[in-house]
Amino acid sequence: MEQTYQYAWIIPFLPLPVPMLIGLGLLLFPTATKSLRRMWAFQSVLLLSIVMIFSMNLSIQQINSSSVYQYVWSWIINNDFSLEFGYLIDPLTSIMSILITTVGILVLIYSDNYMSHDQGYLRFFAYMSFFSTSMLGLVTSSNLIQIYIFWELVGMCSYLLIGFWFTRPVAAKACQKAFVTNRVGDFGLLLGILGFYWVTGSFEFRDLFQIFNNLISNNEVDFLFVTLCAVLLFAGAIAKSAQFPLHVWLPDAMEGPTPISALIHAATMVAAGIFLVARLMPLFIVIPHIMNFISLIGIITVFLGATLALAQKDIKRGLAYSTMSQLGYMMLALGMGSYRSALFHLITHAYSKALLFLGSGSVIHSMETLVGYCPKKSQNMVLMGGLTKHVPITKNSFLLGTLSLCGIPPLACFWSKDEILNDSWLYSPIFAIIAWSTAGLTAFYMCRIYLLTFEGHLNVHFQNYSGKRNTPLYSISLWGKEGSKISNKNFPLVTLLKMNKNGRPSFFSNRVYKIDENLRNMTPPFLSIPNFGNTKTSLYPYESDNTMLFPILILIIFTLFVGFLGIPLNQDVDILTKWLTPSINLLHKNSNNSIDWYEFCKDAFFSVSIASFGIFIAFFLYKPVYSSFQNLDLINSFFKMGPRRNFYDKIKNAIYDWSYNRGYIDAFYGTFLIVGTRKFAEFTHFFDRRIIDGIPNGVGLISFFVAEVIKSVGGGRISSYLFFYFSYVSIFLVIYYFLNL
Repeated sequence: MEQTYQYAWIIPFLPLPVPMLIGLGLLLFPTATKSLRRMWAFQSVLLLSIVMIFSMNLSIQQINSSSVYQYVWSWIINNDFSLEFGYLIDPLTSIMSILITTVGILVLIYSDNYMSHDQGYLRFFAYMSFFSTSMLGLVTSSNLIQIYIFWELVGMCSYLLIGFWFTRPVAAKACQKAFVTNRVGDFGLLLGILGFYWVTGSFEFRDLFQIFNNLISNNEVDFLFVTLCAVLLFAGAIAKSAQFPLHVWLPDAMEGPTPISALIHAATMVAAGIFLVARLMPLFIVIPHIMNFISLIGIITVFLGATLALAQKDIKRGLAYSTMSQLGYMMLALGMGSYRSALFHLITHAYSKALLFLGSGSVIHSMETLVGYCPKKSQNMVLMGGLTKHVPITKNSFLLGTLSLCGIPPLACFWSKDEILNDSWLYSPIFAIIAWSTAGLTAFYMCRIYLLTFEGHLNVHFQNYSGKRNTPLYSISLWGKEGSKISNKNFPLVTLLKMNKNGRPSFFSNRVYKIDENLRNMTPPFLSIPNFGNTKTSLYPYESDNTMLFPILILIIFTLFVGFLGIPLNQDVDILTKWLTPSINLLHKNSNNSIDWYEFCKDAFFSVSIASFGIFIAFFLYKPVYSSFQNLDLINSFFKMGPRRNFYDKIKNAIYDWSYNRGYIDAFYGTFLIVGTRKFAEFTHFFDRRIIDGIPNGVGLISFFVAEVIKSVGGGRISSYLFFYFSYVSIFLVIYYFLNL
């Protein structure tokens, strides 16, 4: 066992040869490298699979022996400063390593087909392999400096992957936004690291925790200073895990290819902030008020992410806000001290959300058959619907991921989210009410995404999926605002609109879009995959290829069964608790997690009831069957013209505007930060040019004019010079006399 741990240093470096060889091959032998491009995908999967097997082996040993292993070697040594590099293998490291490798392998297999038509195929796999190296180096780091180095490498890879299609202005802006936003948090992280080094004199986790705990127990630290340093450390986690108020980059990051969203923006990179807080939990837990601050940020993010997801039309952006909300649950759990619950939800959410993102990629892949490569159309849920019979495997997998995220048993997220919800009652009733209400919102917006994408025959398409040429296709909008924004000169739409008395679409509007007959005869663009002999054309959506469906099916298995890690079956302690025992003991907590099944069933009943209520509301409002118009008329008849209707319209418009405009947070940043920064820069430029530079320039200019005047006065006569000299002396003597009276 000791020998196995000694070779754990290869975990972060094993995927590294792939990007190095791809870069070298493209530089020296570009033609041969491009012709053998699928070989590089195979090598990426192979090397990451070796890392996965090695990580699983280490995890099994930890479960059996509850051991922690650390190995360091000196890098810089002098009398005043010592810096060591090494690796730390503990339960947190092994959990993150397994998540990174398992999801990473499946995403790489999926990407082989998804990105096969892209000219940047090799560049994509080089970036992905380098990201795996950076993330694995981050989770195995043994000190804060090492974490910061890999933290920045992860940010760089995120910048490259989000802006992978950099020729698209929207993608270029998205990667810049992600980079700048994360730099804010990273700067705070660096300051926090330096602050704690000043207090403890060490970067190593073990020494840092021990020294700091001794200082706290002896009351030898300035609590205000260490609290500020802890907040700065937490700022790095806020940015990386898209917590309020640095969450604004995550929805825009969906401009990258969908496999990137599945890997770094659902399962790994955004989880780096959760990992950092979990790693530093022995530090945070002894600092007054910092745990309350972490839980406060978590609960704000939980509710904010859920409300912003309500009116999104882009399927990936809706899932992005869902990710933000679920990360808020994890941060809330860490702030409450529920270390096990947070990591449990990290595991279950990673697989469920990866399943949803890969499913959305399969849907987008199918929609591109109809509308061509156009992200605004192929990702717009308003243009989807009725996909069930055309992509049944994708539909069923997406449904399972949706139900898991809603918290429906026995799927994965039910077990972990239920623990967080129950722990929230013991921590704060206010936080508990918000968390439980958000669970209902989660069920609503996730079911909305599913229904708009897959169910019914009433959504807008550019083809008649039912095969009946005389059957019109319609779209019903809960918010009543989609119609005017999707029409264009190439796709004429006949719009039938029912307005309210204010001239605006009603909340449950009968605004529909009828496809013009000329559209039925159009042949949409089709994907032609060069060099693989796989050219497919279709007037209808079609199921993805096997190489894309295989990872989805594997993720279904994880979604169905990974939640059972946290359930004690024939033992008092479940596998997850036993696995995390060394870390839980480090927090001085009891590792026994036996379940009172009566209490568990009672709590589960309430959580499932709330989720079921959210699902019912979504089905009632969005289920596109013939009775939908009756449902809308029934609701609208309740809100008749008068005070109730006016109040109803105001609430509806406020909810829609809040969600669709991202809570006005982006607008606030644009107005007060971007515009304000530019105005301040213009003012400082003016002050520098006119005041700072103006004073010496003015003195020089005045001296020039005085010299010119004096030059013109002089005539070369000594008598004139003596007259002016004695005149000046007389004036100064008179002034001096009166000043000394």
